[in-house]
Amino acid sequence: MKIKSFVATMVALIFTIACFAQTTPSSKTETFKVWGNCGMCKSTIEKAAKDAGASAAIWNKATKMLKITYTEVVTSNAKIQEKIAAAGYDTKDLTAPDAAYKELPECCQYERKAGKKN
Repeated sequence: MKIKSFVATMVALIFTIACFAQTTPSSKTETFKVWGNCGMCKSTIEKAAKDAGASAAIWNKATKMLKITYTEVVTSNAKIQEKIAAAGYDTKDLTAPDAAYKELPECCQYERKAGKKN
């Protein structure tokens, strides 16, 4: 009797774990270019990405590359780029509004990329 109870418990546990694993959203990690210059840019860019729902954001000043990790049910790459552009920074796909760019401190005003304005 104890063996049947143990086996039934194990089967139920395995079934529960399998169901939970299928419904747990997975994280996605991507990298894209974000223009900026300095440590203040790094802080602002990373904060904007996290405010948009990224669970992790690391911007490399030398390469201008931002590595983000996020859950697709929470946010998207596009939403994160929109938030960064709204903070004044051009991204791979978006150009920050001129008004937001002009509000950046002088040391943060990078050479703008050519492209379509928001």
